[in-house]
Amino acid sequence: MHRILIVDDEPLIGQGLSSLLASSGIGIEGIFVAHNGYEALDYIRMEDIDLLITDIQMGAMSGIELMHQAKLVRPWIQTIVISAHETFQYAQLAMRLGAKDYLIKPLDGVQLLDSVRNALLKLEKRTKSREETIETLRDSFRVEEPSALQTVLLNNLLSEDTGSVKPSPSELQKLGIGLAGPYFAVLKLKLLPRAAGAAGSPASERDTQLLRYAALNISSELLAETDRESVVFYSGADELSIMMQWDEESYENTSVSKLDQLDMIGRSLHRSMKRYLGLTTVVGISQIANGLQSLVLLHKQAIQALRWSERHPDHDVFYYGDFHESLYTKEEEPSEDELRAQHNRIAEGAKAYIDRNYAQKGLTLHEVAQNNHVSPNYLSYLFKKTNGMNLWEYVMKLRMEESRRLLLETDMRRYEIAERVGYESPEHFSKIFKKYYGISPSELKK
Repeated sequence: MHRILIVDDEPLIGQGLSSLLASSGIGIEGIFVAHNGYEALDYIRMEDIDLLITDIQMGAMSGIELMHQAKLVRPWIQTIVISAHETFQYAQLAMRLGAKDYLIKPLDGVQLLDSVRNALLKLEKRTKSREETIETLRDSFRVEEPSALQTVLLNNLLSEDTGSVKPSPSELQKLGIGLAGPYFAVLKLKLLPRAAGAAGSPASERDTQLLRYAALNISSELLAETDRESVVFYSGADELSIMMQWDEESYENTSVSKLDQLDMIGRSLHRSMKRYLGLTTVVGISQIANGLQSLVLLHKQAIQALRWSERHPDHDVFYYGDFHESLYTKEEEPSEDELRAQHNRIAEGAKAYIDRNYAQKGLTLHEVAQNNHVSPNYLSYLFKKTNGMNLWEYVMKLRMEESRRLLLETDMRRYEIAERVGYESPEHFSKIFKKYYGISPSELKK
């Protein structure tokens, strides 16, 4: 059963799509309707949304910006874009952000329902139990494994060993490996040992090999859905390496943050391995650098990022740039007290920024993270670890407490209070208020 969010600034269209989906017979647990991007983001933060159906042109926040913000919150969310404009540029941007379809208004109901079914099918196709997955994989390999020679040469590219053969781009091209770059990043995916099976017996060698290949298969499929060229290969018995690359045009395109792309890919990889294979993983992500020769340094960064999981066993995806400050580049390892002090400093900085800006419409995790010079993923982890609630729960707490105070202590109208605490519409404010307190603003006022 799935949860679908419809976003359109024309209420009749939103309601019409909701009615069409409700009567479609598709297995849907909940349908939510938002009238702008700000409302939609609240639903995405609060509800377990699987599929986003969004208009592309909507007032202050476009459908493209909404898609980007939604992916930061839930990288695995599926998206269908609807638009009154058959514009190639819009369609290209939507597909670059992972949209599964781009439909033109007026909508054809049959076409929309087919698109919804296809998008939801992607979420269901590997949701079997771990044991069923192993059996299924025996007959469903889709991605050809890199050959032994390809694997050796790719690992040589990452090796510090000066005696290893470093193939040229043309040599790699002859082997079917495209690494034109010129900008690269490296991700390392560490597959942690599985727990014993139901009977208490460890996984067989055959099953372990199948699961390793399944991890390669899922990684390749997931990366194929992004707008990035990538190469996935084995770099150890329990490890995959991924080389991401950007050409000059893609790298200079600032519409999507490259760090956000890497963060979303890392989190999606971790979630997919857990959800589809029952495998716990740790992901290490390097920075981005220019030139094939930079791969050795980027590989070292990704390995170092993986190692930080030893100091943060309750975290899963690590970006090198979050840890390369002086505290982590000292010759000796930082002490627990030093680590705690740094964590507190980052979390307190984020909390102070939210205290000043919680009433700002469109406040995002990305904005708070940028202000504190860390990735959104790492900030989310530190904020919850330090404050006992996630960052958006804290934003909502401040908004709700202030709106309650204004309701009880002033004569401000509902729309004025909604505006004051950062909500786009009084109707949406009332929904959030009732969900938080269990009563509506008017009931509290009485």
